[in-house]
Amino acid sequence: MATITLDRAQRWYAGADRPAVPGIELEVRDGELLVLVGPSGCGKSTTLRMLAGLEQVDDGRILIGPRDVTELPPKDRDIAMVFQSYALYPHKSVRDNIGFALRMAKVPRPEREQRVAAAAEMLGLTEYLDRRPKALSGGQRQRVAMARAIVRQPQVFCMDEPLSNLDAKMRVRTRGEIARLQRSLGVTTVYVTHDQVEAMTMGDRVAVMDEGEIQQVDTPLALYDRPANLFVAGFIGSPPMNLFAMPSDGGSVRLGGQDVPLGAVVGQQPLPALVTVGVRPEGWELVGAGDGLAVRVDLVEELGSDSFAYGEAGLDGTAVPVVVRLPRRDAVPADGIVHVAVRPGAVHVFDTATGLRLGA
Repeated sequence: MATITLDRAQRWYAGADRPAVPGIELEVRDGELLVLVGPSGCGKSTTLRMLAGLEQVDDGRILIGPRDVTELPPKDRDIAMVFQSYALYPHKSVRDNIGFALRMAKVPRPEREQRVAAAAEMLGLTEYLDRRPKALSGGQRQRVAMARAIVRQPQVFCMDEPLSNLDAKMRVRTRGEIARLQRSLGVTTVYVTHDQVEAMTMGDRVAVMDEGEIQQVDTPLALYDRPANLFVAGFIGSPPMNLFAMPSDGGSVRLGGQDVPLGAVVGQQPLPALVTVGVRPEGWELVGAGDGLAVRVDLVEELGSDSFAYGEAGLDGTAVPVVVRLPRRDAVPADGIVHVAVRPGAVHVFDTATGLRLGA
């Protein structure tokens, strides 16, 4: 196995006025599953393709273990890639699809058959080995693509949104299979997705990207509990964090009828004139009228285990969107008004001008 080091790796497309990836610095630990997540166009797939050798590196370098692979072709990097599309040969059986790379590498037939059988058993494909891809479901095709990568026994797996073509139920099941498989194999894996829920459930660590740059790299819970800036705060979490830009007044802000002290969050750090206060949907508690922030509810989202109220509240004469996780299903009807206050310790504070988190 191997570590991966991206040392100021840059990709600049011809005709563009700025690089797609300005110069990424990232280290992936040996045996780790690291997820690159961000909105469409943020550079995550470009970064993965640079690692795999499918995109040119215009500056900087990429190392796999001690080897500098920046100028090596894909076939010499000891990487297996799983694409968004299954990219299976329709005229070949599952057996031949899985073993194709081994056949091209002239692996002896007995060893090839043994490795194909082992990968098929690992992914529950043994009974489908003689079928062709058209006779498989989407989830089964994705597992064939995974098996084709596994039989190569590479140093690194690269996965580019491999679950995006699956339905919601199959996505949940398959991401669990991928995470379990990666742990059992111990292969260093870089996984790209735009789905932050997928990132949070799969990754040992998650790297959040925006405009070609990494905003924060940390464990899923650390990203949720301590976002480094406003972008991460608004991107990580479903539903996202409520964010309110307002002036700081004597170390506190006023949300409706509630004074929210900020000193416990920022410590001795001086507050800028304008701060952005963040509250997760579960960071509210229901209070009586006049004691907190009045939210006019537009929609109640019932998810079975959770209920979320989406609405608007007035702050300094401006209507701002608010999301509240309700403590019970019948807490508020749609078109009703709910009064909420921030729970102790549930507030996040950011410098509105820089977007950076204030405090520890």
